[in-house]
Amino acid sequence: MAQHGGPQQRIFSPLRTALHRFAFILLIFSAFGLMLLGKADTVLIERIRAASADLVSPVMNIVSRPAASINELTDKIYNLAHLYEENERLRRENQHLLAWQQAARNLSHENARLRDLAGYTSPPALHLVTSRVIADMGGAYAHSVMISAGSRDGVSKGQAVISDEGLVGRVAEAGYQASRVLLITDINSRVPVVVENSRDRAFLSGDNTNRPLLTFLTADAAVAPGDRILTSGHGGAFPPGIPIGVVSSVSENAVRVAPMFRRHQLEYLRVADYGLHGILSNERIQQSQSANNENTVDVSPDIPDGVGIVPATPDPAGEAQ
Repeated sequence: MAQHGGPQQRIFSPLRTALHRFAFILLIFSAFGLMLLGKADTVLIERIRAASADLVSPVMNIVSRPAASINELTDKIYNLAHLYEENERLRRENQHLLAWQQAARNLSHENARLRDLAGYTSPPALHLVTSRVIADMGGAYAHSVMISAGSRDGVSKGQAVISDEGLVGRVAEAGYQASRVLLITDINSRVPVVVENSRDRAFLSGDNTNRPLLTFLTADAAVAPGDRILTSGHGGAFPPGIPIGVVSSVSENAVRVAPMFRRHQLEYLRVADYGLHGILSNERIQQSQSANNENTVDVSPDIPDGVGIVPATPDPAGEAQ
């Protein structure tokens, strides 16, 4: 039987063999050519790229629409599948919050009745002044910062300075436009405090470190790392209950506290006027002295002129002379 395409097979067989041999080399050169063509920064290449993008973009847009629609449909199905569970969770949470709301109302009414029975006087309204820290005036021997609020803003000496976390310090000097804040870590700072869990009282004494000391603790005080430290309100300098820090270490010689703030990260502070007079400013001292002088009563009797004055007795010897 005769073989079909004998001469053609003899002609194309060497070409096919050569293509198989040099195909890999041609692919490598083609890849390098495309790389060089892509790196070439010529006007022609840019025009070709722009024309190619214009031709391909409509096709890509048409192809991407079904994919985007499928993704959107998948998201809707997913949301519908979880919508019922989310609705049930919100219903349970709403019922729980309604129960707490009713309990809060009952406690509020009970608290108001107890205050009326006890004759409780509410503290004065809290006045806050928010200011920015404009300078760190501290160093190795002092911990203080300067804030952009002064007497024109209602800031005065002795007022508490707090952050979002808790107590930072107190106003040591109040100028007209700026004030200096003495931090609780300063060696001159002493704050009456109480341990939240055990209610043991002590003083937070700064020593120019980032971990001030708890001093004047009783021998049987129960203090452990992690206990929160709050202001006790003694002395009238600060109101009770302001968070100060957390006990960081307890040893035989010292109990140290980690403050709620980091000194070098202070940006915005609030000066709080609680209406307390534990630390008097110079103006308040002068006002107090003036009031004392005005209230002083002169109890000495009114003596008419001439009363109690003994006239001099004439000397007979002098008259004789």
